[in-house]
Amino acid sequence: MKTVPPAAAQPLFRPGRRAACLAAILACAGPAQVLALEAFPARPITLIVPNPPGGSNDVFARAIGKRLGDALGQPVVVDNKAGAGGSVGAGLAARAQADGYTLLFVSSTYTTNAAIQTNLPFDPVHAFTPVAMVAKGPMILTVNNELPVKTPQELLAQAKSQPGKLNYASSGVGSINHFATHQYAQVAGVQMTHVPYKGMAPAINDLIGGHIQVLIASGPSILPSVKAGKVRALGVTSATPSAVAPGLAPLAANGAPGYESGLWWGILAPAGTPAPVVARLNTEINRILGQDEIKDLLLREGAEPDPKTPDAFGAQLRGDIEQWRRIAQQANIKAE
Repeated sequence: MKTVPPAAAQPLFRPGRRAACLAAILACAGPAQVLALEAFPARPITLIVPNPPGGSNDVFARAIGKRLGDALGQPVVVDNKAGAGGSVGAGLAARAQADGYTLLFVSSTYTTNAAIQTNLPFDPVHAFTPVAMVAKGPMILTVNNELPVKTPQELLAQAKSQPGKLNYASSGVGSINHFATHQYAQVAGVQMTHVPYKGMAPAINDLIGGHIQVLIASGPSILPSVKAGKVRALGVTSATPSAVAPGLAPLAANGAPGYESGLWWGILAPAGTPAPVVARLNTEINRILGQDEIKDLLLREGAEPDPKTPDAFGAQLRGDIEQWRRIAQQANIKAE
């Protein structure tokens, strides 16, 4: 997953510049699209979050939605539609009219679900139009304190000397950290044994207790245990160092060349949503991501702004689905 350099990805949309952008969009649009954009939005927008209230997806969606509504002059109403690993809410969004008034807030879990679930009520590749990437966040490689390793290289050396003996935890079969850890072992050329848990909390408890030795987890879930000295952090899954975990180097630079994984969040619209509407939403969301209070909120939740064009976001989404499908087939990872 490649990132856009901040200087290029976070333009300053001053009032005059925003007007110029809108004029350029109108100039490229056909008459019907111009009418759609000139009238948009004429009523509240629904932002479906396919998760329960309270998690990072919900927090990010509400923060972005409030500011997007202020920018557009119409409320953005967050509607939590949890169930079936997110497919309930996504299915509702996929069946909505493609007019810009129904949006879907997704995370990297969208792509892992697409890789292993064969009965989704929508086509995860073609049912939606990418609108905007919101944020990205690294995961962190951690080990039990009793394991005699202090660097990724030492961990990999031990794993190579005892193939399959080290156990790594995940929050469940087919979870993002299951895929990320399998990918890490594959790139580094080692074998470790997967131990799936029902959620991250029991996995962390068993890492602390020494029942498993290795865990890749998000910053908010594992950093409190790292800071308390209960587990040891070895590196981050991102391609570059991250403000989420200062002082930790990328795993790619320490024994796993080319390795990159992580979390991301973004917004989709039903396929066929008018391009000028998508472009306006993208422009406003990217402007919001440049606000200091949004940057601070994202960082507290283990993420950083990652503005992209709709095309760039779409390319990443499709690339992730292809990558996870390939790994799922190779490792026989199936939905439970």
